[in-house]
Amino acid sequence: MPELPEVEVTRRGVAPHLEDRVVEDVVLRREGLRWPFPPELPALLAGRRILSTGRRGKYLLIHFEHGVLIVHLGMSGHLRVLPEGTPLKTHDHFDLIVSGGPDGRQVLRLHDPRRFGAVLWHGHDDGELHQHVLLRALGVEPLEDGFSGALLHRETRKRSAPIKQVLLSGDIVVGVGNIYACESLFRAGINPKTAASRISRARYDKLAEAIRDILAAAIVQGGSTLRDFIAVNGQSGYFQQTYFVYDRAGVPCRNCGTPVRQIKQGQRSTFYCAVCQR
Repeated sequence: MPELPEVEVTRRGVAPHLEDRVVEDVVLRREGLRWPFPPELPALLAGRRILSTGRRGKYLLIHFEHGVLIVHLGMSGHLRVLPEGTPLKTHDHFDLIVSGGPDGRQVLRLHDPRRFGAVLWHGHDDGELHQHVLLRALGVEPLEDGFSGALLHRETRKRSAPIKQVLLSGDIVVGVGNIYACESLFRAGINPKTAASRISRARYDKLAEAIRDILAAAIVQGGSTLRDFIAVNGQSGYFQQTYFVYDRAGVPCRNCGTPVRQIKQGQRSTFYCAVCQR
């Protein structure tokens, strides 16, 4: 599943093609994906100017004067910016057609084979965006000023769950998915099975720094490409070439040479070094 870096790479890729452009048309090729498409989208967006793009956790936000288009890539989705008239592929489910660029009309196209993605609308009359049902329980953004080791320490004093699961829950810090949780815990030297409440403030300081650094590096490197993710320009990310533990079960640890272990936590694979992560 695309994580925060992949969504941020997507946002940065689509922004120059969308911001300050006018929507010419919206094409819905099925009733919906994970949730139904708002059937009124073509009428709501045609003729409207896109003000800006944003991101909240793993959700891409496209801002208009009268509301926000919320896009989630699901497990296998990706967005491409294409010339108008580009032939359709199987699983091309949604087009946002915009005008105003030097190359004329362009198409923002959502391709999603597994159909776990989403395209939703939140109008200004629906209340504050942060109160949307998909956004209101999200924690702080890890690349913004509100995120710190102090925050992690304070919010985990009564959390007996393993720290890996607490990171994935998204209610303290948002967007740290399975890949980057494994890599961040390795860099901080924390065993993923450790109860969140047992980790000291000093170790949380190291973990917060690791999360920030790893996410920032992944964005620069175009995210990770394991199966389905490609960027807007069709290129694959290459952060996976620098993994220390994720998807390296049985391979010698890059630090100490001990074989990397793989366990299941909450039905997700966790990778760690039992020597480096005490």
